[in-house]
Amino acid sequence: MSKDLPYIIPSPQPQVEEGFAVYQTTHQFYHEVKTRSDHQEYCEWYYAIAEQHRQDLKKMRGEFNIMQFFRRR
Repeated sequence: MSKDLPYIIPSPQPQVEEGFAVYQTTHQFYHEVKTRSDHQEYCEWYYAIAEQHRQDLKKMRGEFNIMQFFRRR
């Protein structure tokens, strides 16, 4: 049976293999670009949120802490 396989399944042509290689390389390139772009967007979002949290913390430290009023007793 194994000797009949070359007749049943034709071997791929070199042109087709080159076409798939170009497609695979292009696909990997765009996947890499998207991954880096998504990571860059996440980093920008993270830094913006971190800055907002720093501002909130600074604001909260300046406010009156009502819990200290209850702890003194």
